[in-house]
Amino acid sequence: MVRFFKAMLKPLGFLLITSLGFSALAAETKTDKPRNVIFVLMDDLRYDGMGFLQEELETPNIDQLAQTGVYFPNAVVTSSLCSPSRATILTGMTARNHHIVDNNNSSEEGLIFFPKYMQDVGYKTGFFGKWHMGEDSDGPREGFDKWVSFAGQGSYFPKDGIPPHLLEQGMVNQLNVDGKHVDQQGYITDELTDYAMNWLKNDVKKDQPFFLYLSHKAVHSDAKPAKRHQGQYADTEFKLPDSAVVTEEDAKNKPMWVHNQRNSWHGTDFFYASDRTMEEYLKDYYATLSAVDESLGKLVQYLKDEGLYENTMVVFYSDNGFLIGDHGLIDKRNAYEGSVRVPLVISAPGLLPQGQTNEALVRNLDMAPTFLELAGAKKPAQFEGKSFLPVASGKVKQANWDEPDFVYEYYWEWSFPMTPTTFAIRRDNLKYIQYHGVWDIEELYDLEKDPEERHNLIRDPKYAEKLLPLRKALYASLRPADGSKPAVPFNARLAEGMNLRKRDGLKAAPFPDWWLVEPNRKDIFMGLFPDTPLKIEKQRKGEMYFPFMEKSSKEESTR
Repeated sequence: MVRFFKAMLKPLGFLLITSLGFSALAAETKTDKPRNVIFVLMDDLRYDGMGFLQEELETPNIDQLAQTGVYFPNAVVTSSLCSPSRATILTGMTARNHHIVDNNNSSEEGLIFFPKYMQDVGYKTGFFGKWHMGEDSDGPREGFDKWVSFAGQGSYFPKDGIPPHLLEQGMVNQLNVDGKHVDQQGYITDELTDYAMNWLKNDVKKDQPFFLYLSHKAVHSDAKPAKRHQGQYADTEFKLPDSAVVTEEDAKNKPMWVHNQRNSWHGTDFFYASDRTMEEYLKDYYATLSAVDESLGKLVQYLKDEGLYENTMVVFYSDNGFLIGDHGLIDKRNAYEGSVRVPLVISAPGLLPQGQTNEALVRNLDMAPTFLELAGAKKPAQFEGKSFLPVASGKVKQANWDEPDFVYEYYWEWSFPMTPTTFAIRRDNLKYIQYHGVWDIEELYDLEKDPEERHNLIRDPKYAEKLLPLRKALYASLRPADGSKPAVPFNARLAEGMNLRKRDGLKAAPFPDWWLVEPNRKDIFMGLFPDTPLKIEKQRKGEMYFPFMEKSSKEESTR
């Protein structure tokens, strides 16, 4: 990824070490005890969404984690979408092999989640928070001794999203606690933290190593801060990327789908089908992060109070990035830097150095192998990534680290059809992006010279000899583990294709009239609800529809 520059950093109050050689800081403390792990996973947190990178942000506990550990500015995800990325973290496999390719109820059949291997070598394991895969089930999964989760995306507050007539009946959102549904009591970040703390205090024996997987809903859209943090950034002006202002030259430089997406759910011109601006949204987005920062502080303080801190690795990570206007887009899914780059900070006293920035490429694919090496468990044959402990600890210098190509895959979703199937490869400083099943241009960027991906080099003769090897390497990388054709059948791309059009001929077609609406409608989720006769009837009449109306309609028809 884009190389990290110290000038970007807000002063941390400690010496920033960039050497990856052996040092006293990198010396591993010898201990007979297996190291505990607390893995804190964010949702949709942008790669630079931490106080030591943005002086406007108040994240003292995340900043402290960086002071006592290692920051990885080149952390990336191989699929920038909740379910596929989480599945990759849990299985050590890419989407093309674990087959959870979108957010629409992919099956988990046959998958083994890495905490199971940690259990096998004596670890106590607990999962708390967002799971978001596998037929919308919130039930306990194999590999975890303790389970607290919720269906789908979950809710920030107990009454969020509950229809009025059900609120009147006392219904609130639910959590699944070890297979039993209980009412959500409060703000989701706080409640998940309380469950995790109770597990550490009451269920984990002091002489047993543990793996705590705390998977936050925050800061996923529509981000809602805890009441104590509302208005925290009311007077803060957050700066958007320069590419948020799209010029005519930018439009020519980018694929058509990027330009068209600007006026859509995932574009700055029609932000989640509202008239909200990204500048305003970021005030809530980052205020929502504050409860997570407090949660992290509580966990670390508990470790110190109980004498566990010196023997525990704490990992702060995100399932994908988040675009805040980059190229006129919001959200994630695509292969641009703001989408694929994620925050990663790790503290492990005695094992990892303190206050260091490590520029090694780290993928979500590499998380499971790293945790298993730390636990002393054997790496399973199906794992596709590799442990980054050697380069993180300084045992292997980055110059000697065999850094793999970064290969990215995203598969088109019917529910959000504005982003096409996307494949990309990064080798050294070059990133090549191609799109499958859509009539559009490819992209090539030199990230060292152009970190914001403003200048598409796909037709630059100076890069021509490097393009075909990247195309071939990308295709070879996308083959499934069994060597078969890719799950989305296609052959290697060797050229641009037949894209010629008559200059004064027919222009591009407009979008359908019924897609053109005003912002802030109450029926914005209609396109996600399964089609039924009642829904179609309501749509044609321009009336509101929600799935719960189906039951009322059936009751009326039987009277």
